[in-house]
Amino acid sequence: MRLRIIAIGRLRNGPEKDLIEDYIARFNRTGRPLGLGPVEFSELEDKKGGGKAAEGALLSKAIPSGAAVIALDEHGTLQTSPDFSQNLARIRDQAPSELIFVIGGADGLAPEVLARADAKLSFGKMVWPHMLARVMLTEQLYRAASILSGGPYHRV
Repeated sequence: MRLRIIAIGRLRNGPEKDLIEDYIARFNRTGRPLGLGPVEFSELEDKKGGGKAAEGALLSKAIPSGAAVIALDEHGTLQTSPDFSQNLARIRDQAPSELIFVIGGADGLAPEVLARADAKLSFGKMVWPHMLARVMLTEQLYRAASILSGGPYHRV
């Protein structure tokens, strides 16, 4: 199952980009034997400054039909890493065309994007910068693949 992260905003060179590239490379190596991956990024920008509504239109247009969608949202479900890995495996086993993770802009996700999501995921009650949310997501994807493969990365 292919995975894609669709996010508002461009990632610049720096430590966040380095971490994301590292975790994606690790995930792709570990996940492929499990039927997971590769992970791809799609970065979208609202160059006209239309706010949440314009970002929602861009995101909605970028989500293909038939894909499973998980929206990163501060009001989403809190999960443990093992729970996240089991949910990833469950989605894989349902055989959608791909799994899309959606990360909104500074004002969050538009209602139509949240309505399109099959699930909403939160990384806690605190609000995180969008670039760190990308790092956290890619790390959790790698951790999930490691858990599913029985690897030593995740320790209990």
